[in-house]
Amino acid sequence: MSGKRLGLEFYDRDTLEVAKDLLGKLLISEKGGERKVVRIVETEAYLRDDPASHSYRGETKRNRSMFKGPGTLYVYTMHRQNCMNVVTKRGEAVLIRAAEPVENVSGNTRGPGRLCRALGINRAEDDGKSLLSSDVYLLDDGFRPEDVVQTTRIGISKAKDRPYRFYVKGSGYVSKR
Repeated sequence: MSGKRLGLEFYDRDTLEVAKDLLGKLLISEKGGERKVVRIVETEAYLRDDPASHSYRGETKRNRSMFKGPGTLYVYTMHRQNCMNVVTKRGEAVLIRAAEPVENVSGNTRGPGRLCRALGINRAEDDGKSLLSSDVYLLDDGFRPEDVVQTTRIGISKAKDRPYRFYVKGSGYVSKR
């Protein structure tokens, strides 16, 4: 699989732009001698001044990775499910909500918890990793989705009206339409 690994310049930009631009990128996990690849089809942005963001009240032990800087993987656990985020600016990140399986991925990849399970991503091993130099990373193979939908986020109770969710129109792997 050819393409360019995403660098710091990709992540160190406006969080909403990164959320949209992550669509179509390949997310790769090379753990335990197995390479798993998915194509991102749904994201949600969480900004520093956003009451729905884990960083809204400042840095804590739980959200410390959100303050490490662009290109950091922030993994948290909610309802016994792991969820992964790509850090952009300090205290800002993009939740990877769903992806289309490409290589060596079995199981449902619709929804952040299912996606992490399918890729073997978990808080204990992966929170705080650099996407620039670890066994979990993003690749740009030149694919660009034709039609992107921007809408309000789902599965949250605060700031539900903010249009910070993006997904590939027509994808059968989006978690919820």
